Amino acid sequence: MKIATKSGNTGHNANLTIRKPKATDGAAVNEMIAQCKPLDENSVYCNLLQCSHFADTCVIAELDGQTVGFVSGYIVPAHPERLFIWQVAVSPKARGLKLAKSMILEILERQICHDVTELQTTITSSNAPSQGVFRSVARELETEVKRKVQFERETHFDGAAASEILWQIGPFARADVVRVAA
Repeated sequence: MKIATKSGNTGHNANLTIRKPKATDGAAVNEMIAQCKPLDENSVYCNLLQCSHFADTCVIAELDGQTVGFVSGYIVPAHPERLFIWQVAVSPKARGLKLAKSMILEILERQICHDVTELQTTITSSNAPSQGVFRSVARELETEVKRKVQFERETHFDGAAASEILWQIGPFARADVVRVAA
């Protein structure tokens, strides 16, 4: 998917491309995520696996050829109706373009997600930007959001990280995704 856009950060017409990642994108994704504090950084190897083994459920965005966005996800093995979004990263250079939502919807449009009726992610209670993105996706798909603690601060993180709240967005039908994509 190629989108022509005007970037407020660069002040000129820019070419924004949203596409499936390749293994050769792993290092650039890793470098871009490192610039998106406070996101957890993964190893380059992890990003290489996401860009190769999980490419069908991940997406990369480039602005004038530079990596400015990445969403990693996977279809939950025991529940093929669920797409779990692991991480959403948007470079400061591309903020304000609604890129995160566009990338998530791009993944949902793909044939591999044909049977997906629920989107899941985990978000800490202090991460208002991510909450806003996923609320917006739910509104776009005209569906509800359910929340519950997935990983608890003391039980799962030994007190070293905030609790992760599971966001369950759905159900939605393939027609909802197609309608949004049109």
